Amino acid sequence: MWLALYISLGVLFLVLVWGVITFNRFVALRRHVDEAWSGVLVQLKRRHDLIPNLVETVKRYLEHEKGTLTEITALRGAAVNAARDASAGGRGVSGAALGPLVAAEQALAPALGRLMLVAEKYPDLKASDNFSYLQSSLSELEDQIQMARRYYNGTVRDYTVLRESFPSLIIASVFKFEPRPFFELEGEAEAAAPAVSI
Repeated sequence: MWLALYISLGVLFLVLVWGVITFNRFVALRRHVDEAWSGVLVQLKRRHDLIPNLVETVKRYLEHEKGTLTEITALRGAAVNAARDASAGGRGVSGAALGPLVAAEQALAPALGRLMLVAEKYPDLKASDNFSYLQSSLSELEDQIQMARRYYNGTVRDYTVLRESFPSLIIASVFKFEPRPFFELEGEAEAAAPAVSI
């Protein structure tokens, strides 16, 4: 009788300890996902802040390319608004908020690539120190954005594996740990950084 009671209490204690440890892992992974999302937004903001400088530098050389500059300015505005909307909740990002941001970034990246291709036609612009600096900054930012997306997606993967694995899915459903979306691009064209030649 006493042995069965001790065994039952021991099993209950182990289940309780496992529940606390699993809950704490969820909390830690959720914080990692939020931190990674913040990193993505910081890199996107840096890109968005660089674009007006790039446009202004290019503007005086590219009088015939005003349509390209206007398009990039409009796409940047849409991307800034989408990034603001995606982070409006204060805690991570939801799948509904991530969709418009991904779409805005997918439209912006090829437009920046077109701007760099147009700039190739103007040797005076290519020789400009300011343009060269902005071009190299953009190239570096694209690499950092890619790394931030990769880190974010990695933390979402770890969180999702824990959330969907048995028996931790019990803790996830009891404490309502919501799914987090991946920051996915539609195809290889969107995944490629804009062509920037230095």
